[in-house]
Amino acid sequence: MTDTLPTALGNDALAENAARLREAVSGAFIGQPDVLEQILVALLAGGHVLIEGVPGLGKTLLVRALAQAVDCDYARVQFTPDLMPSDISGHAVWDPKSETFSIRRGPVFTNLLLADEINRAPAKTQAALLEAMAERQVTIEGQSFELPPPFMALATQNPLEHEGTYPLPEAQLDRFLLKVLIGYPQRADEVRMVADVSRGAASSFDLSRVPRVLGPGDIVAMQQATAALHVDDAVIDYAVRVAASTRDWAGIALGAGPRGSIALVRCARAQAVLAGRDFVTPDDVREVALPALRHRITLAPELQLEGQSADVVLRALLARVEAPRQ
Repeated sequence: MTDTLPTALGNDALAENAARLREAVSGAFIGQPDVLEQILVALLAGGHVLIEGVPGLGKTLLVRALAQAVDCDYARVQFTPDLMPSDISGHAVWDPKSETFSIRRGPVFTNLLLADEINRAPAKTQAALLEAMAERQVTIEGQSFELPPPFMALATQNPLEHEGTYPLPEAQLDRFLLKVLIGYPQRADEVRMVADVSRGAASSFDLSRVPRVLGPGDIVAMQQATAALHVDDAVIDYAVRVAASTRDWAGIALGAGPRGSIALVRCARAQAVLAGRDFVTPDDVREVALPALRHRITLAPELQLEGQSADVVLRALLARVEAPRQ
């Protein structure tokens, strides 16, 4: 990992770096541009992502390609029912020679952490990520250790198979900045993917072909510049009205809290950066509303029985909440 200090970025350099990163990762993660865009939004906004999709759609490949492109440390944890919290965070080890305890750091001490099938582990193990996600630190034996910046957790879960799983509680779902849904690729994209992989003897994409375009310090600088992007008061008010509307909308039993409003503004800033702008528009808020809010609302039982999805309800809500004139 390249250890560089973040430097101040201008708007042009910020947009250029974002474009380079998108191009580098898209060389490995073929198709599904919306999924890649949302992952980059979360990265620029300094948040964490819950990725939902059936197995074999390239979730692990996407994270590994991102880690390669930004020259960051990467770790993968396969969540299983017997996984313990210390298997993630680390633990104290007794050294008989020195007769002292030493701290053995767990895989969470990385830049990009892939928590694969997070709902396979019980609640106490899932909760081991809460401190790391919220405070960018880990407490082991009463001692706190800061995580290396940038730190981003990307968790995956299968939406179809529920036997032997432990659904994430609402408090932990709320810690994820975005919930990204990944589906099957378009046929043309799948043809290109199969052709690329089947050219050699390997059974997966050769990640060495992904260029290292940025470093950890560059990502931190981009996150700082994104957070400083101008947002008009009218756009902030619009984001708050969108989130607040979920609290009394027919068909929503539990709406988004203030963290939902904050997520909309943070993600809208990142969306503006990816669009090459140095200001945020109401369209940026609408663009990120579904991934930012779909996991923060609970549908009423009657809508769940009808098979309605959170996205359908949110689209209807967005159509009714008046946006400020640009």
